Amino acid sequence: MNIKLSPAFMAALAAAAVLSGCGGGGGSSGTTAGNGANSGSGATGSTDTRSDYVRLAASCQRPRSGTSAAGVRFPDRQGSLSDELKWVRSFIDETYLWYREVPTTLRQENYSNPIDYFADLKTTAVTSSGRAKDQFHFTYATDEWEASSTSGIELGYGVTWASSAAGVLPRLWRVTLVEPGSPAALAGVQRGDTLQLVDGVSISDTTQSGINVINAALFPESAGSLHRFALDRNGVTVNVQLAAARLSLQPVANVKVIDTPTGKVGYLLFNDHNAVAETQLIAAINTLKAANVTDVVLDMRYNGGGYLAIANELAYMIAGPTPTTGKVFSRLQFNDKTTPIAPMNFLASAAGISSPAPTAAGTALPYLGLRRVTMLTTPGTCSASESVINGLRGVDVEVNLVGGETCGKPYGFYPEDNCGTTYFAVQFQGVNNKGFGDYANGFQPTCRVGDDLTRPVGDTSEGMLSAALSYRANGICPATASRFAAGAATPLKLVRPLAKEAAILR
Repeated sequence: MNIKLSPAFMAALAAAAVLSGCGGGGGSSGTTAGNGANSGSGATGSTDTRSDYVRLAASCQRPRSGTSAAGVRFPDRQGSLSDELKWVRSFIDETYLWYREVPTTLRQENYSNPIDYFADLKTTAVTSSGRAKDQFHFTYATDEWEASSTSGIELGYGVTWASSAAGVLPRLWRVTLVEPGSPAALAGVQRGDTLQLVDGVSISDTTQSGINVINAALFPESAGSLHRFALDRNGVTVNVQLAAARLSLQPVANVKVIDTPTGKVGYLLFNDHNAVAETQLIAAINTLKAANVTDVVLDMRYNGGGYLAIANELAYMIAGPTPTTGKVFSRLQFNDKTTPIAPMNFLASAAGISSPAPTAAGTALPYLGLRRVTMLTTPGTCSASESVINGLRGVDVEVNLVGGETCGKPYGFYPEDNCGTTYFAVQFQGVNNKGFGDYANGFQPTCRVGDDLTRPVGDTSEGMLSAALSYRANGICPATASRFAAGAATPLKLVRPLAKEAAILR
């Protein structure tokens, strides 16, 4: 029997059916869930029979006052720690895809905050390859999540790092991307630089005091925070001083046309399926369409995902109407307590979620009409990015992957804000028009190639792009090292919050 979920959650699912999962953000999530009679903290004798997920929404130990950045008044009211813990448990019980696999031995009285409790409320199962089945269970401060997902604003230096795994010594941290115009770019930080010292402390320092210094610098908590970094660049030490800033990151960059003997090939670097990306992707596709490209290389090696509507729009703009009209981009499968929603068909018009300069909802999307596309991928290619691959393959568009296997996340969320924390629990699995969605171990590359940190992304001599152009021309994968950091014996993984590895519904 289906359990009726909160109005907020059901409204989100209805919107998903119309907008194909246009986006997330906590903000007003749960606002309507706690309204109505007997919506307090459940005093003895209450006749309210609604679930704790509905009844205790916005019942907070420390209620917020005022309004959100979007001008929406916070729904918070006075509650207790117990209320928040009960809400978290009920949220998992009603919406989590694998709610039956959550340990039953966890006791609320053993937790001093809802975040730690939530972290333990997940399946402990593993995939066939030994990976944790749920690697994507996390929380985010609501104000930070809203700033990042809607406007692309993040606190940092403008550096995307890749690092060796936790516990591997000596630690290895390398620069993969530098945001143009950022503090890092202005200080001369370059892709491929290797971190040596942080405020005078070796990156491989294992003392607690040293680790505290390193973390404070690498993960600044306030704008203006100033730190010193010593970087190795081909054996030469480069010293920089960086001040953290709130940066408006550009999800789409380096759009260009590459002339080859067999035709014009479009290229674009796509880093984030956030709201800012909608208008930028439309502009990029228009540029490539005007140039009459016959093929496209989508560089999504560092794209961790985001809004499913953006992925849907991108897939349509690649393929066009012929293979996609009336076809499913993604069919979302929820747990047995959730009423199913209509499949998400390919979008031929804009969802209208772009920011800060919106593209009007319903605007016809440009398209290239390609039957083949090449994507540059690594384990940093995740979630909504993988849905582009799966969605196109579901309508028989040839998708060649050059680089490494993707992260393996056919799952997504409806982010839920409660009391200033946005909770991300896996709530659905997406399958394509052919019913396929089993890629929890990642999509394997057509041509395995290492991430060449010695050259800029978009440079035709850079290892991955060079291999993609070669494979397009002759169907042969060049013999290239398979590790993901040129010159490193240790595989590296992108350093980023889990919120950057998401498929999001709003």
